[in-house]
Amino acid sequence: MSPLLLAGIGGMLIGAGAWVLIAVRWARPSLADLLTEPPPPRPAPSAVSAGGWAARLGSRGIPVLAAMGLPTMRTRARLVLCERDVPSYLAEKTTTALVGVALPPLVGAVATVAGVPIAPLPGFLLWALAAGVLWLAPDLSLRDEAAKRRTEMRQTVAAFADLVVVALAGGAGVSGALDEASRTGGTAMARIRIALRAAALRRDPPWSALRDLGDRYDLDEFNELAASLQLAGTDGARVRASLAAKARSLRTRHLAALDAQAQAATERMSLPVVLLFAGFLVLVGYPALSLILTSL
Repeated sequence: MSPLLLAGIGGMLIGAGAWVLIAVRWARPSLADLLTEPPPPRPAPSAVSAGGWAARLGSRGIPVLAAMGLPTMRTRARLVLCERDVPSYLAEKTTTALVGVALPPLVGAVATVAGVPIAPLPGFLLWALAAGVLWLAPDLSLRDEAAKRRTEMRQTVAAFADLVVVALAGGAGVSGALDEASRTGGTAMARIRIALRAAALRRDPPWSALRDLGDRYDLDEFNELAASLQLAGTDGARVRASLAAKARSLRTRHLAALDAQAQAATERMSLPVVLLFAGFLVLVGYPALSLILTSL
């Protein structure tokens, strides 16, 4: 390895260390964070003692990442949606970052001992790429999990509205219909049932619980359903007519979303066929093209 490359790598490492020290020392929450909600308490390393190996290994880095302002407000919302705590997320992010920094040099050392030559510049680029990917891996996993839960809840709210209409048609009141409709289904319906019971214990109207779920999952369907209940008041006939129309619109929207997903999956499935056909054309046409060019 050339001295110039070693000097460049050393300078980058020193700069990264200085940036981490400055970020830890001078990191402060933004004004928007201070105005929206009180600052969260500093997480303790003992809070992740019951987690997995990644959480236990990265527990030492929780104060450092917390001082750097992590997680962000969007990540906190996703953690609440996925019912995960902040310390375990920070510990997992610390572990993946350490693995991304330590694993590529170890693999390179093993390859060098085995006699496999590795160019310095491509090796350094692969090292940086692996570190960046593993640093972002917890965020990407959390985003996918939050998207799955949001999709599951969007599908559940359409079925919930239909079940409420059926219960109202059977003669139940508004509160009874909501409670009866939330007793069926899986995990997503259980979250609706818990929210409705918590609102009943606080003596809040049921539409406030639905609106809170809409804010938590960032779904307009809950807000629309809550608005229909709030506007309908206590008149059973108007409640049933309003909810029937809302359930029909939610069902139509859900079917349209499913159709769009099916169309997107079909388009993605056609890409390998196109690539295979292009490779076949190249395989068949290359000998003839080569023969024409060599005979000129």
